Amino acid sequence: MRHVLLPHPVLTPVLAVVWLLLVNSLSPGQILLGLLLGWAIPVFTLRFWPEQVTIHKPMTLLRFLGVVLYDILVANITVARLILAGRKHVSPAFVTVPLALRSDLGISLLANTVSLTPGTVSAWLSPDRTRLVVHGLRVDDPDALIAQIKRRYEAPLKEVFEPC
Repeated sequence: MRHVLLPHPVLTPVLAVVWLLLVNSLSPGQILLGLLLGWAIPVFTLRFWPEQVTIHKPMTLLRFLGVVLYDILVANITVARLILAGRKHVSPAFVTVPLALRSDLGISLLANTVSLTPGTVSAWLSPDRTRLVVHGLRVDDPDALIAQIKRRYEAPLKEVFEPC
């Protein structure tokens, strides 16, 4: 019964906070609406979720979110500098990241995290789901970019969503 009333207990407050950030208000009405949306969206989309999400290491997930927010901030500044410096400082390239992740949710979150970070975008996932092609705005060392994605994003997601 609990799964029907609150199918994704972690997603509900996350959606509520996202709503409050979008409306940029902490008024009681917006808080109530955010909580309502945070509850309703998981309830009405429950049949579209292929599997029950299990978070194996919640503290690792919190650290991952901190890393992503920090990287988004730093990448915004870096991309702004690249744009202001001119075309000669940009060295775009595609790199292929071999994936250790196997869960649909983990792969989806990795691809979205890469795309959320300014200067990189997920371009293609291989049909066998073992490689993710990423486009970088400034790629001086492709192996370093691959190692950074695997260390900062893929490894924590694997810990959080895939049991050992």
